[in-house]
Amino acid sequence: MPAPRDLALLTGRLVLGGYLAAHGAQKLFGSFDGYGIEATSAGFDRLGLQPGGFFARVAGVSELGGGVLVALGAAQPVGPAVLAGTMAVASSTHLDNGPFSTKSGYELPLTNLATALALGVAGPGSLSFDRLTGFRLPRPLRPSGRGRCGPGGPGGRVRRIIRGSGRGRGSRRLAPPGRHPPRPGPRPCRGRRLSRAATTARGHDGP
Repeated sequence: MPAPRDLALLTGRLVLGGYLAAHGAQKLFGSFDGYGIEATSAGFDRLGLQPGGFFARVAGVSELGGGVLVALGAAQPVGPAVLAGTMAVASSTHLDNGPFSTKSGYELPLTNLATALALGVAGPGSLSFDRLTGFRLPRPLRPSGRGRCGPGGPGGRVRRIIRGSGRGRGSRRLAPPGRHPPRPGPRPCRGRRLSRAATTARGHDGP
């Protein structure tokens, strides 16, 4: 049985993504008793978002596409990011009307913005397209092993010096004779600190 957290995330995704996808279809195609692209474009012109036709299509595509991605839990975090950006613009167009929807204020778009940000941070949960299929967006390439923290960098040299201390006549020592040097723990490599340690290690050649 799914965990309560996953069920809550699924519910939030379906509600937010489903409603905003429907709003996008209303703007673009006039579905669900919507106004369609022409009337929506005229409305955007009146709001000051000009050219209204361009911004109406951008808003419709963003709501429809982002809403579908959020509802499915696919390509995380693209869907929440798209919806958050769209709702930020929508909130700004209603600033002059105050914070409540009874006066056409920014209450609803701001609520949608907060929900999109929460889903973007929390993730889609296990009941999602990404988790069920193992799909992940490509990430930037990580630094190779030849960098600062790789085997060829100062971090690797310091570890080799520490491990080699006390072995043989010409070995390098970083600890007093008769004491075993501590093994390096699984700490993240830090370029400056390791560079200084490597420089110090080079100047402590034993007899």
